[in-house]
Amino acid sequence: MGFFDALLGGGKKLKGVAPDRLFAMTTAHVTLQTELDMRSAGSAGIVFQPINTSDFEQILRDAHELLSGVSQEQDSELESADDEFGYRWIILRDPDFEDLVVSLNTISTELQGGGYGERLLAAVFPFEETGGKKRVYFIYNFKRGSFYPFVPSAGTQQRDTERELRLKAQLERELPFEPETTRWFPLWEIPL
Repeated sequence: MGFFDALLGGGKKLKGVAPDRLFAMTTAHVTLQTELDMRSAGSAGIVFQPINTSDFEQILRDAHELLSGVSQEQDSELESADDEFGYRWIILRDPDFEDLVVSLNTISTELQGGGYGERLLAAVFPFEETGGKKRVYFIYNFKRGSFYPFVPSAGTQQRDTERELRLKAQLERELPFEPETTRWFPLWEIPL
């Protein structure tokens, strides 16, 4: 079983997408700022498995147009990119953290409403510790309806699992965390 197969559920039938749990990140954001001295990197992304159908492409165009209209009113930037594994990233940049969460929810809702909720992989929220010591990612796994922290070590494809577990303990009242740490899959080469 490959990495993305495992992240996508490995062929098991899982409960449906739970995009409303994404909003828990707005509460956690306050705790991250006030108690853990971490700041949003001013960006967030959603990654999904695209499919080459006109219906799917139309849903993406509609979501992109909707977000583009909103981003002009807000202070948002929107871009998309395909990664080396064939997954598509929609990346948002906005100084207002709540706008990032709402925009990612809009994209996930559009895909789910079009019948493509099973294509959603993850939403990713990068944070920086004060002083720029380390970047920390909070990953929302749509299939599991839960978050987990991902703290890569600088310069290597290693992770700081001790820090990840500490973050879970510090934020478990605000975020629905994935209880099985074996499902805390690393996402290397995050374009945020």
